[in-house]
Amino acid sequence: MAKKIPKINKIKLPKVKINKIKLPKIGKGDKVIKKIKPQKKAKPMTFLSGYKINKDVRVEIEKRYNILMAIIMMFILVLIVGLFIIQVVRNEHYESEMETLTKQIVSGESAPRGRIYDRNGKLLVDNKPLKVIYYQKPSGVTTKEEIETAYKLADMIALDTSKLKEDDLKKFWIAGHPKKANAKITDEEWDKLEERKLDDDDISDMKLERITAEDLSVYDDNDKKAAYIYTLMNNGYSYEEKTIKDEDVTDEEYALVSENISELNGVNTKLDWERVYPYDSVFRSILGNVSSSSSGLPAELKDEYLEKGYSLDDRVGISYLEYQYEDILKGKKDKYQVENDGSYTLIEEGERGTDIVLTIDIELQKALEDILTAEVLKTKEEANTEYYNRSFAIITDPNTGEILAMAGKQIKEENGEYKVYDYTPGIVTSPVVVGSAVKGASQIVGYNTGALKIGERRLDRCVKIAATPEKCSWRSLGYVNDISALAYSSNTYQFYTAIKVGNGNYVYNQPLSVDKEAFTTYRNTFAEFGLGVKTGIDLPVESLGYKGDGTTSGLLLDFSIGQYDTYTPIQLAQYIGTIANGGSRIKPYLYKGIYKDGKIENQTETTVLNKVNTKDEYLNRVKEGFEAVMSYGTGAGYINMSYKPAGKTGTSQSFIDTDNDGVVDKETITTTFVAYAPSDNPEVTFTILSPDVSRSDGSSSHQSDVNARLATALSQKYFELYPK
Repeated sequence: MAKKIPKINKIKLPKVKINKIKLPKIGKGDKVIKKIKPQKKAKPMTFLSGYKINKDVRVEIEKRYNILMAIIMMFILVLIVGLFIIQVVRNEHYESEMETLTKQIVSGESAPRGRIYDRNGKLLVDNKPLKVIYYQKPSGVTTKEEIETAYKLADMIALDTSKLKEDDLKKFWIAGHPKKANAKITDEEWDKLEERKLDDDDISDMKLERITAEDLSVYDDNDKKAAYIYTLMNNGYSYEEKTIKDEDVTDEEYALVSENISELNGVNTKLDWERVYPYDSVFRSILGNVSSSSSGLPAELKDEYLEKGYSLDDRVGISYLEYQYEDILKGKKDKYQVENDGSYTLIEEGERGTDIVLTIDIELQKALEDILTAEVLKTKEEANTEYYNRSFAIITDPNTGEILAMAGKQIKEENGEYKVYDYTPGIVTSPVVVGSAVKGASQIVGYNTGALKIGERRLDRCVKIAATPEKCSWRSLGYVNDISALAYSSNTYQFYTAIKVGNGNYVYNQPLSVDKEAFTTYRNTFAEFGLGVKTGIDLPVESLGYKGDGTTSGLLLDFSIGQYDTYTPIQLAQYIGTIANGGSRIKPYLYKGIYKDGKIENQTETTVLNKVNTKDEYLNRVKEGFEAVMSYGTGAGYINMSYKPAGKTGTSQSFIDTDNDGVVDKETITTTFVAYAPSDNPEVTFTILSPDVSRSDGSSSHQSDVNARLATALSQKYFELYPK
């Protein structure tokens, strides 16, 4: 029942009496504002929408209006002309541009690379067709479908399953038995997964751990083959092509898979290529490698190649000459236009990469490697070679910088027998203390600074600085001059020169102070010969060597006989080439040019990096000393004198870490040898290094003559191939 609304009483407001306000009367003397008389109005006129406006203003507005209309008409005219040009005059051009912008272009497989030949046209690297069976995951494919495909493919191809790991087989079991796999996880563990106390990886690990041998016993060899195929199908990123088989694919396998592509969801075949080497392992490490069809761009080079426009799956050079000359050797891929119906139209045919020629003589290279291998094995059988494990040899043309042959061989003991491995990259990456071979450059320092005079005779006797051991030559040589000092490799002759270069005052068994700038003087001259600086060889890696930072007087004497800074074998080769050709430091190189129609085109030009800053008479004096080395000095018998050799031997003290604990603990002897021939018109240089060839602890006096044997065999082989 609705409530009754109470009656509201009327409220009476009190009456307010408003008094009248009386204005004061204006009296005499008060100011009175007069009434303003209105001005005479201008005659009005109507304009536009009836506004009344002055005539002059009307004229100005009409003027501006006309200007605005003219500007608008001009813009309209320009627009009309522009549209006419686009739609009529340049219609075909813009249709072509539109087609280009909307056209989808894709590239085919990586094209075969260019071949590599030696200087005489002998094939060193070629391509051969490669049949490939691969898998690329289709969109929306299920695990069950992938397993079915793996079994179908297993029935069609032979496959080595030795690389199938137990974990891979377990994962295959999980994929094929998801319910049984899930049953291996307890309800409590599933609850922990829900509570995020466990994650999916934890659950997966538990499943793998709980799969028993009995679970896997159901698999026979064919099941394992399918498991291996399934593993290969799921390696890497899902969008990548996964190579299932690319080695020894038979014609029958290739044809069978190709005919059944429609039943093998995601599986396909293609013809690829692979590098082949007619000379097998000869010069193999320096020729370099190419990435595989399955790996594409290597991770460490990915950004570099992507910036150049490569695709992730492209096959590229990844080391040494294949990498160095990628831009020339790479092939040009087929280009296709994707049509509206999804088909492809070939619009640009690919082509094989450009062939190149190397400076290498493969027959000389093969002989060098065979000789070097035999000699390191023979040397290792000698006494006092406990720490010896490698030797290097380089043969060059000193007039052009061409490398005719070069190799390094390393020997290792395995299962009680010695095996030899290629160590040619060490020629540019393995610096050593080279010893007396650098004395030619040391004498140039002496001549240039006035510390040594041509023909100057000195008594070869030990130098003794206070608080240090005596520094002597390898034996007492009596009086020697600048020629015989080189011939017999006098150390003290160089010591006296170094003291003068350093402005020292030598007194037997007294302190000796030398100017530190003497180190700079020596290093600058050595660099002009190629020692202590990069040679510029056309390989992607090259070490600089070690530069000592000590500046004591004893170290300066060591420097002068090549027993302080370290140099790579290729630096030593550039040094002897500079002496041989008369003072020009020439850039060494391996790439000779492009090989086309049996001819060499775009040949590499000889590059002179610098000239040695010295007088011809000084350099000729060193060359005369090098001839003496080979005729009656320390290099006598190294090279047949009928070849007119000139050269320099070297012996240095080296230090090694024998137990790999980071601490140098043994002193060894390193031997070097550099030479050129004929001395009156040099055409070839020989550089040989054998680090740590013997111990230096006095336990044995035997020192291998491996360098002499190598020099004899290599020079003989060279002049057999290039008789005078």
